[in-house]
Amino acid sequence: MLSLIRPALVSMAFFTLLLGLAYPLVITGVGHAAFPKQANGSLVVEGGKVVGSELVGQNFAAPQYLHPRPSAAGADGYDAAASSGSNLGPLNPDLATQVAERAAALRAQGVNGTIPADAVTASASGLDPDVSPQYALLQADRIAKARRVDPGLVRALLQSHVEGRTFGVLGQPRVNVLMTNLALDARFPPPTR
Repeated sequence: MLSLIRPALVSMAFFTLLLGLAYPLVITGVGHAAFPKQANGSLVVEGGKVVGSELVGQNFAAPQYLHPRPSAAGADGYDAAASSGSNLGPLNPDLATQVAERAAALRAQGVNGTIPADAVTASASGLDPDVSPQYALLQADRIAKARRVDPGLVRALLQSHVEGRTFGVLGQPRVNVLMTNLALDARFPPPTR
């Protein structure tokens, strides 16, 4: 009986080592060699300190910063350990209430005209690192006022950070919130009180 099972056990051990250990190590090595920044999480380092990742959204609530999409990840949002959307469907009254409250908050800040969807709805992960160019430009006046600079200069900086569609066809144009906020700090440091 053992002579019948032995080939299966040897085969199973071989494929376990091959596919469970060797293959992941090779792919990880290739990833680190070919794409070291991406393989290590696309971390952004400023002044020798990691300030975030280009791929993971974080909350910027101060008026001088570009604000990200709302987040449903965790109790307070932007919790990478609890990444998830709200799972509220389009006909759910709770979603309608959240959208109305977020839109009212933007209107209270002086926003007029059409409000982009990404300004009032959370993403599927709750950690989107990007916003639409429309939402970014919607925030230009608030950012300019907080930084005490001309709104046209802020709009120009925001426009310069618009990334096009991936490979020219995938996704939508976008603005990376972290990278844009770092550029805002470099170009227009927030005024000291």
